[in-house]
Amino acid sequence: MSGTILVATAGQGVVKSADNGQTWHRLSLGQEIEFDAITRSLDMDPQDPKRIYLGTDTGLCVSLDAGANWKQMDTPFNDQTVWKVAVDPNNPKRIFVGTGAPSRAALWRTTDGGQNWQRGPVDIPERCAGVSKPRLLAFSFDPIDSNILWFGLEEGGLFKSVDGGDSWERVDSRLLWEFHTDIHAVRVLPNHGKKVVVVVCVNAVYRSLDDGETWEGFNPKEAFGLYYARAAAVPAGSEDTLYLSISDGTPGTTSQVLVSRDAAATWQVLPLPQQPNSCIWGIHVNPANHDQVVMGTKYGHLFTSENGGKGWKKEWREFSEIADVLWTPATAEIVAAHQSVIKN
Repeated sequence: MSGTILVATAGQGVVKSADNGQTWHRLSLGQEIEFDAITRSLDMDPQDPKRIYLGTDTGLCVSLDAGANWKQMDTPFNDQTVWKVAVDPNNPKRIFVGTGAPSRAALWRTTDGGQNWQRGPVDIPERCAGVSKPRLLAFSFDPIDSNILWFGLEEGGLFKSVDGGDSWERVDSRLLWEFHTDIHAVRVLPNHGKKVVVVVCVNAVYRSLDDGETWEGFNPKEAFGLYYARAAAVPAGSEDTLYLSISDGTPGTTSQVLVSRDAAATWQVLPLPQQPNSCIWGIHVNPANHDQVVMGTKYGHLFTSENGGKGWKKEWREFSEIADVLWTPATAEIVAAHQSVIKN
């Protein structure tokens, strides 16, 4: 391995390793985020892999040293739960943040690295049938046209912007099956000039070849025996590779990870060394080395791959509830404290 693996948890803050998973370290004391905080989302500056953004139950935090230390950012959504942080891979000063339950779901945008924020002009329902209060889980930048953006809610629909976020249109009614308002992930693949938009709903995976005008897709239950589709990840700059997790429910009792290398046209089940104990909740690919993949389950199993998912290792450390994972090529300088746990 190389770099630093960060694991965002609901109740143990962010746990990290910078030594191939041999040791794992909780946050030290004196941070602007508690070491037992609820954390929901991770993303990184594509030009500065030491700069990591973290969505928490008290707003948005940033680290300038690959997760060793954290500062609270001053935003209009301080003290609200941030479920999604998305940094533009081509412009790291443009960041979108989604809030949600127990806070009111909203979309926020900055174009100057967080100095100023604007609330997205979009009507998001206050309540929904499936999870009581929506949470904004999914966001994607179009890699070909920077003005095209996508976001999705669990639950509350799929939205598209063609003007960089100045306005939004709700488009989930075009999807094929029921429960199309329950969006878990959105990814856009260049696909060698034949762009593909992929939307992961609770019970279906869709793809569009015409920027969302029409859709095709499959039901994971029919194809692979597990109905609940959850996490998706695309290696940075990839044309056509996509990882996807499916499970028997939420939190579920087992899970599988699939890979497509043809922009979601076909899928392959990847082998795991043991059955995951629940749904795979987060997947991330090291942007500096696409062979290095990390994924975590809802109930704390962590798996890493050094060969693009062809083989996996279950890490010895198990965690509290995992909400997101990230693998940065930057190495955090970690000083072991009493919160740290070292494998004997």
